[in-house]
Amino acid sequence: MQKFDRLKATAAPMKIANIDTDMIIPKQFLKTIKRSGLGKHLFDEMRYTDGVTEIPDFVLNREPYRKAEILVAGDNFGCGSSREHAPWALEQFGFRVLIAPSFADIFFNNCFKNGLLAIVLCEYDVESLMQDATRHPGFALQVDLPLQTLTTPDGASLHFEVQPQRKDLLLRGLDEIRSTMELATQIRDFE
Repeated sequence: MQKFDRLKATAAPMKIANIDTDMIIPKQFLKTIKRSGLGKHLFDEMRYTDGVTEIPDFVLNREPYRKAEILVAGDNFGCGSSREHAPWALEQFGFRVLIAPSFADIFFNNCFKNGLLAIVLCEYDVESLMQDATRHPGFALQVDLPLQTLTTPDGASLHFEVQPQRKDLLLRGLDEIRSTMELATQIRDFE
């Protein structure tokens, strides 16, 4: 897992509520347990007409959002089934940060287990970020995990919450298993 501390990147606005995991990565792409090759199928049914031909109006098919690393989304992002393929696809596309007023619980947990920082902000702040990202393509946000702040180009700063253990794992680039393996000596001694 890649370490995360600070990031300055383009934010892509996706003003849709209740984006479920089947919209994020449709069921036909769940035949693999490998964590590779899913990014190209992210939002497949919204991005392509036939799996190949891009829909020009879809935000991630337009510059500069093709390379966005921050996604600003609507309420209840990641609802639906608990497929871990959804955070895999988002991460493989290039996203490092997701911002929404709320996330589905299992999806939210899976994000952190896969190196994605999921930030919950109030609806007003998310709507404001979406409007700015829509009006100003290339709108870049600066995310500072150690300080737990999100800074806009005009210098406005928003604070976000993150559980200390999740923050620590992201900062060190560890998942829960690797974190546990750091204690291998103590575990062997205990056994």
